[in-house]
Amino acid sequence: MSKNSWNHWWPVLAVLGSVTALGLGTSLAKQLFPVIGAQGTSALRVGFAALMLVCIWRPWRWPLNRQQAKALLAFGVALGCMNLLFYMALRDIPFGIAVAIEFSGPLAVAIYYSRRAVDFVWLALAIVGLALILPLGGNTAGLNLSPVGIACALGAAVCWALYIVLGRRLGSIPSGQAVSLGLLCAALVVVPFGVAEAGAKLLTPSILLFGLMVAAISSALPYTLEMLALRRLPPATFGIALATEPAIAAFMGMLLLSENLTLTQWSAIGCIMAAAMGSAMTRPASKTAEPDVAAITSN
Repeated sequence: MSKNSWNHWWPVLAVLGSVTALGLGTSLAKQLFPVIGAQGTSALRVGFAALMLVCIWRPWRWPLNRQQAKALLAFGVALGCMNLLFYMALRDIPFGIAVAIEFSGPLAVAIYYSRRAVDFVWLALAIVGLALILPLGGNTAGLNLSPVGIACALGAAVCWALYIVLGRRLGSIPSGQAVSLGLLCAALVVVPFGVAEAGAKLLTPSILLFGLMVAAISSALPYTLEMLALRRLPPATFGIALATEPAIAAFMGMLLLSENLTLTQWSAIGCIMAAAMGSAMTRPASKTAEPDVAAITSN
């Protein structure tokens, strides 16, 4: 492979590596559920990820005014609620299905801000995908899923949408500072739920070590890869690569968690992925080349 070809492809591979690392880390995290529960696992993942990124970015180097601090707090609360609800969804429904449902949040935001005729095609595809998953009418595929799990995944989708909207208001704050402080605020939301769920079990050395590994694989590594890729990829290409996340999550769930999906559920994931890719391909070009903190994978 020539140097020019490598320079062209490595950012795409970085995004795919980020999505794969996120899927692997989340699959490993789910194995902690029987010991410390979904809330306890989320607390370890978010808490350790916040500490890692604060140490890496040292956000105290940039002062914040009161308005920026309020915006970061709201951003962090949305991020914390999203992570907590997503892990609670994983407790009851397959990984791939949870990610597919959660993707409806950022997809809805993208379509809302664009509002062109072609976006109704992607909206229709997303609705078809959700209809195949959710327990609507006589849909037997959806009826096999936990209503609580579906509700948590939909809640995570709403929080992801809020995370994107609020993240766009942080444009004046460096991306590393925004995400590290945002995760710190998210930890303040999630950790109390984890302590209430798992108590002193969270301090078990083996569990702490496992939680540190999960945070590194599912947060620190994906964030680093995506930050590198965002500076070198057009938004459309980045969005298309990121849209593979539901399928990778489903494969990880099948390989590592023995979560076998029906043909209908795979079709639903395909529809939602196609909607996300289509939205990314037809999105108007961004006027800025700076990385957008709201574009970074946040599960």
